[in-house]
Amino acid sequence: MSPQTDRIDEPRLNSLDQVLDAQHAHPALVEELFSIADLFGSDPALRRAVTDPGAPVEARQQLVSRLLDGKVSPEAVAVLRQAAGLRWRTAGTFVSSVERQAIRSALAQAQAAGQLDQVEDELFRLERTVAGTPELRDALSDNRQPLAARQDIVARLLDGKAAPATVVLARRAVVARERTFADTVDGYLALAAAQRSRAVATVRVAVPLTAEQTARLQNALNKQLGRPVSMHVVVDPAVLGGVRVEVGDEVIDGTVASRLDEARKLFS
Repeated sequence: MSPQTDRIDEPRLNSLDQVLDAQHAHPALVEELFSIADLFGSDPALRRAVTDPGAPVEARQQLVSRLLDGKVSPEAVAVLRQAAGLRWRTAGTFVSSVERQAIRSALAQAQAAGQLDQVEDELFRLERTVAGTPELRDALSDNRQPLAARQDIVARLLDGKAAPATVVLARRAVVARERTFADTVDGYLALAAAQRSRAVATVRVAVPLTAEQTARLQNALNKQLGRPVSMHVVVDPAVLGGVRVEVGDEVIDGTVASRLDEARKLFS
């Protein structure tokens, strides 16, 4: 779902978040919600029926119950009944909202297991690996290949090296229904940060930061933004020196490269 869609449907998303958060989390819930999103995503008639604003709310919710009762957990049915009772901007947004709850469920279970920081770091490192490896990036986005085969690529990359939630989400990111793998993972990272009311900052530096430098920068960003920050560090020799921090659309640039660019503009 795009940031703009998130803003438009924020009240609905918050309502759906509350329903999910009130449910008993269990491992099967994540895959159930992903499967339900795929079901509605692949069936336009069913998708229209459950989001038809002209149909009574009760009728839409009964359709969900008839379709899902006894086939998935009561927790999954509760989330879908709530989603069916809401008015969505588009039928596609309904599908994206259900998928969002699957992602949130995976992240919540990782948090309960004390693994959310690990999952966030592993997803970020995987995204950077894919972005920096054209062959891998092309393989994951090649729709001529079966989805399962492309998902197996990331599963093999992470086999024995990552938390279970990382593997589940990485495999799902390959689907990238509306965006690239990298964009999808970035969306997961934003949700992981939101899970703990944090901002997300991408920090670009020429050389790895020491533990002391990392702590000092973390504290400075926390103070500047007024809330905790999930900080992802990218080592990029192109920055030459200093640090470039990206928080959403905001950029804090103290790199040598930026200062050289500014100097060049004075003489151009």
